[in-house]
Amino acid sequence: MHRIEIPEGLIARIIARRGRLHVFDAIEPARTAHVVVDLQHGFMAAGQPAEIAPARDIVPNVNRISAALRQAGGVVVYIQHTIDAEGRAAWANWYRSFSHPERRARVDATFAEGGPGHALWAELDVRPKDLVVRKRRFSAFIPGSSDLHAVLQARGVDTLIISGTATNTCCESTARDASMMNYQVIFAADGTATHTDAEHNATLGNMMSLFADVMTTEEIVALLAKSAG
Repeated sequence: MHRIEIPEGLIARIIARRGRLHVFDAIEPARTAHVVVDLQHGFMAAGQPAEIAPARDIVPNVNRISAALRQAGGVVVYIQHTIDAEGRAAWANWYRSFSHPERRARVDATFAEGGPGHALWAELDVRPKDLVVRKRRFSAFIPGSSDLHAVLQARGVDTLIISGTATNTCCESTARDASMMNYQVIFAADGTATHTDAEHNATLGNMMSLFADVMTTEEIVALLAKSAG
């Protein structure tokens, strides 16, 4: 699990700007979705080309948030990073430039639909009523990436709880775009993971400052219980 450390100066600046640290005192659980980002075999399993080892540690917290939200009346959505010909063509510059060809080929094969790393991690508590949405880019909301926004709007969702991996890529990109699309966003500090504490904490600071209410699993579960009651 990451060691969470947010600079005291940043916290003081946030409180000076909005008068408090946390943004949301209550939410509507029935209009809330827990968006679990990319907790798939290709990111979680030892030896996979995109392995993020700390992500294995957050699974109990992710499952706890999902259970609390289901009980309160909300929906759980699992996001699956998916690489296909359409995605590679639409995002060709990134595919050409940000990884050497040998690794790129391994990652592409891993996250192809039906590939060895595409499936959701087996330790996730996935239930029959949960939703699964495939995405082609880091953010699930950018046009051409997924139909997540349409899925959520059809259910009247206005609040998102973000967990998953990697904190500073797909989780951060999805949370930023969600905020700018007028969703209320809660970012799970101990329900997200990336390679290092430094990268993780940098994103938590960005989220806390401008895009999301950063909460621990304990705080999220308590907020859901209070809001449902």
